[in-house]
Amino acid sequence: MNIGHAAAASGVSAKMIRYYEEIGLIAKPDRSASGYRRYSPADINTLTFIRRARSLGFSMEEISALLALWRDRSRASADVKALAMRHVDDLNTRIAELKAMADTLEHLAHNCHGDDRPDCPILETLATSDPLQPA
Repeated sequence: MNIGHAAAASGVSAKMIRYYEEIGLIAKPDRSASGYRRYSPADINTLTFIRRARSLGFSMEEISALLALWRDRSRASADVKALAMRHVDDLNTRIAELKAMADTLEHLAHNCHGDDRPDCPILETLATSDPLQPA
């Protein structure tokens, strides 16, 4: 199937498919006599795998490692679990950082009068200190 059909079947845009080929995440497909890319069902499975991994927030490097593990039938599931748990730890760290940002901004917004006066603690804090660092 051509790149348009592969994109529709996998849920990955044609632009991203070309990018994945460029960075070596997927193998370059065979070409038709007229030069069009031809994708196999195995290619679609790989693209779908990548899309699903991306939806879970895995980086390209992590996806490359997951693909290698997926293709290695002699792998230990412990290797896959370890990679997944490292990603969970990274996600939890990012969640905590985002929560701290939201809490700080909510506090600043709560202390802003939100009226016609020009003084604003949100802008003052941004101009004078790092809002996420303790005073």
